[in-house]
Amino acid sequence: MPIEEREHLPFEAPLRELKRRIDEMSATSGASPELQALLRPMRDQYALVERQIYDNLNAWQTMQVARHPGRPMTRDYVSLVFDSFEELHGDRMFRDDLSIVSGLGVLSGRRVMLIGQHRGRDLAEKYLTNSGCVHPEGYRKALRKMRLAEKFGLPVVTFIDTMGAFPGIGSEERGVALSIAENLLEMSRLRTPIVCIVIGEGGSGGALGLGVGDRILMLRYSCYSVISPEGCAAILWRDEGKRETAATELRLTSRDLRGFGLIDEVIPEPTGGAHRDPGKMGKLLRAAILRNLDDLAAIPLDRLLAGRYEKFRRFGRFLEEEPSERQTPPSGTAEPDADAGE
Repeated sequence: MPIEEREHLPFEAPLRELKRRIDEMSATSGASPELQALLRPMRDQYALVERQIYDNLNAWQTMQVARHPGRPMTRDYVSLVFDSFEELHGDRMFRDDLSIVSGLGVLSGRRVMLIGQHRGRDLAEKYLTNSGCVHPEGYRKALRKMRLAEKFGLPVVTFIDTMGAFPGIGSEERGVALSIAENLLEMSRLRTPIVCIVIGEGGSGGALGLGVGDRILMLRYSCYSVISPEGCAAILWRDEGKRETAATELRLTSRDLRGFGLIDEVIPEPTGGAHRDPGKMGKLLRAAILRNLDDLAAIPLDRLLAGRYEKFRRFGRFLEEEPSERQTPPSGTAEPDADAGE
């Protein structure tokens, strides 16, 4: 399959045909003024159709964008967002888990500790990074860097992009669940500002291991969920074909989660997703990080930690209703007087 076809997702079929026609005309007729006059309305139409599609994505389509093979990953954003970066390795217990990228970064003269999940671009890199599925030593590696940041008063920035923690036998034997739990505990009380950003797919506890902070941000076409749509469909319906239904019911998009109050900000993406214009996406992400770090720096540390605690205590709100008979008393009866005695 040609590269240009692979770049388009299934719901982008109208864009694929438009692009084919534009490319054919550009290749056969050169760059004459007459050609440019013909191509201009076609390119305008392409931009219009693309905007209409991306303004009306459903949950499953959004998940497909979040998983797009060309979508920028943590190592891409290191060069797109930071002025300089010095990588730090290892957990000093078992090995260096390459699914976690960590190190000291500089943003407009401000030093930060960056910790991000990296899925890998090609087959070789995916093998080395385990496609972003973190082992326990990866979470221990992340925690070491967080404690280092706390020691030197550096804010922590995390990039979340994983299908979930690795559930293999070796990972379980080395205590992946405990590693995630320890990160949740330590991040909840780490005495330095923390900004967490979902840049792609935020899956299950694997995402939560880097997801406790003072500000939780999501890129517009990223997803954040307790389980993947495929896993949810397999459990509830025993049918992976129900993944679109599952994606809708999971309410995993940035719009859903912002509405629930589970995230603090949605970072806009270029039309067509971050992979269409990584440079612009890097500038938008950089601006969002700096803005939130500036806001957090103005908050006294004790109040910052109290606010972080309250933020997560508010999660999981629900509504209770009175029984129906209390709402609609039977005909001929009166509601009991609240002031009456027994």
